Amino acid sequence: MSTKEAQRFALIQQVLSKAMTQGAAASALGLSERQIKRLCRQVREHGALGLISQRRGQVSNRRIPQRQREHFVGLVREHYADFGPALAREYLALDHGFAYSSETLRKWMIQDGLWQAKPRKTARLHSPRERRARRGELVQIDGSHHDWFEGRAPKCCLIAFIDDASGEVLGARFSLTETTQAYFEVLRRHVQTHGVPLTLYSDRHSIFTKHDPEDPIPTQFARALLQLGIEPIQAYSPQAKGRVERLFQTLQDRLIKAMRLLGISSMQQANDWLDSYLQTHNQRFAVRPREAQDAHLPYLGTHEVLQRICALHHQRQLSTQLSCQFEGSVVQVHPNQDATPKGRAKVDIVEFADGRLELLYRGQVLKHSRYQLHEHLRQGHTADDKSINTRIDQAVKVQHQRLATLVAQIKHQEAQRERGVLHPDSHPNAPPRTGTARYGLRPWQAVPATAPS
Repeated sequence: MSTKEAQRFALIQQVLSKAMTQGAAASALGLSERQIKRLCRQVREHGALGLISQRRGQVSNRRIPQRQREHFVGLVREHYADFGPALAREYLALDHGFAYSSETLRKWMIQDGLWQAKPRKTARLHSPRERRARRGELVQIDGSHHDWFEGRAPKCCLIAFIDDASGEVLGARFSLTETTQAYFEVLRRHVQTHGVPLTLYSDRHSIFTKHDPEDPIPTQFARALLQLGIEPIQAYSPQAKGRVERLFQTLQDRLIKAMRLLGISSMQQANDWLDSYLQTHNQRFAVRPREAQDAHLPYLGTHEVLQRICALHHQRQLSTQLSCQFEGSVVQVHPNQDATPKGRAKVDIVEFADGRLELLYRGQVLKHSRYQLHEHLRQGHTADDKSINTRIDQAVKVQHQRLATLVAQIKHQEAQRERGVLHPDSHPNAPPRTGTARYGLRPWQAVPATAPS
């Protein structure tokens, strides 16, 4: 008998001995007088056992059948073994008709060894910054380098824009590494879809700011924000832009598993599907901002102008023949145009993400021709802390290719020796001809001296 049942039994005994009225007992127990009469009848017939529930120790009528439990646990073991209980419940409810709570599934997974209960962490005291009131007032941006495809494709970077007021992911895109062009692509899509935000909140990467305070020339990204009228803000620590940092923690769990179930194994497939996933993500995690007014301003320019803003801008000085050099190529301006500049004039070169170039002189587009001379100069030799791994991986790949070529040559020579060919008449991989022959010159040969006649 529980303590509550013992107290109830004591009061009912007082009612039966006329020491307390039924009304007073009803007030003390919070029951009606009709229920007190029923309890008195149970005590007269069965004594103290009349107050104990008859279903105690029996199986609950609401217990989930064992067959259903085994069915859903089997699905988790087969398809969602490394999923958390909450995420696994979402997929079970969506695809398999699971109608129970996450806690029920958590208990089953713990009992079957599919999930280990995590110890509670000691609460850390931080002073959280209150969300902004309007959507578009503050947009946090960052990139996350991760093995997003779990080995099915090379490691890459996910660029994401998230609104501070609502937690809505306003844009995201996979790219090979974290570059200015990758941020330009997400920014262009953001402006076309939502408008021009008030501010962008980023870290102090060289893409967003220069570390030399005396350098007045802005970065390419800062120049684009200046043209669009967006205020850039840099954070001094990752904790300051914690909303986008926590977003990547969520996506590194949920997004990776969603792509695994759909069989997505390339950046192109992921980028084509990413918008539909973000809609579902925002429905699940986004909140309503405090104010309904949107701080985004409509973009009034054309699509071509926006593409030109979200591209790399360079400045070169023309020669007297109206040509200049740019990344290993010669750019020649066509003569007899309406806005043809004079020799020694400075022109702007706009480099788009697809490699296309556009020449501007005083805002006018110039017709030109491009002649590629040195392909190896198109890629710069500088790298930062976020792109150095990609550069090293490329160098390692080239080294492996050279070693594979050397191994193949050695195997070919060994096969020739086994056949008895010790001095082959031709090289298996003949080296290129000398540079002098390429330009129509012949190598110098000594002429033997002739005896005087």
